[in-house]
Amino acid sequence: MRLGLIGYGTIARQLVGLLTVDPTWQITVLVRPQALDAARAHARETGAPAALHFVTSRAALQSENPDLVVECAGQSAVAKHVEPLLSGGTDCLIVSVGALADADLHHRLTLATRCGRSRMILPGGAIGGLDLLAALSGAGDVKVTYRGTKPPAAWKGTPAETRLTLDDLTQPTTIFTGTAREAATLFPKNANVVAALALAGPGFDNVMVTLVADPSAVGNRHSYEVRSPICTFSADIENTASDGNARTSMATVFSLLHEIRSYRAGHPVRDRDIGST
Repeated sequence: MRLGLIGYGTIARQLVGLLTVDPTWQITVLVRPQALDAARAHARETGAPAALHFVTSRAALQSENPDLVVECAGQSAVAKHVEPLLSGGTDCLIVSVGALADADLHHRLTLATRCGRSRMILPGGAIGGLDLLAALSGAGDVKVTYRGTKPPAAWKGTPAETRLTLDDLTQPTTIFTGTAREAATLFPKNANVVAALALAGPGFDNVMVTLVADPSAVGNRHSYEVRSPICTFSADIENTASDGNARTSMATVFSLLHEIRSYRAGHPVRDRDIGST
């Protein structure tokens, strides 16, 4: 199978390591020109197979005719690369689902899937229970509240730093309360879970979010409650953070691996579904 990756950060590198134990994968990675040398050096140092190679333009990626492209380069990459790929008929697995908090972008991507007869695949990532949430949403009047707790290091480079000295925290501290749309916009590298809940459930403006920095946290904790007229349930998930990136849970990487393998098993190259999931 020909797989494309956008970006070569922590998630992409871990995916490559998990996938390339199978020599039948052909993987092309799109990186920025200024990141090319570092990406190649990392691939050599980690013993990546010859079937892994790097390109610096979307056109070069598309010329490889990938069966599936996985975006793992942040919200800006969704706007820049995913829309034209979908329009051109390439199925895309979107890691940065928080980008869809932009209603206009979400609409354009949906139109692109129709135009290109392609699929926009949105993974569950570090959270579970989305199938039940989606089912309950069909009955209407669903309410979702979410609480995300991560170590202070996971919130560096976010608006939390303008309000707090993260390294000095001695107890759990709330850094944000608001809607999923606000969280996905203000914390783009930390809020993909709330975006997944919003898209499966009542929408970005109807999921209430609390984000917490906790110096005692050893991983990333996701707690949420769903209430509807026909069912109430809650979930409490504690994930181990990825090596080298406190923001990302290892469960996210394995969720993507599961989606990729499922795609390979059920979607031959010429069997294109229409629409988004």
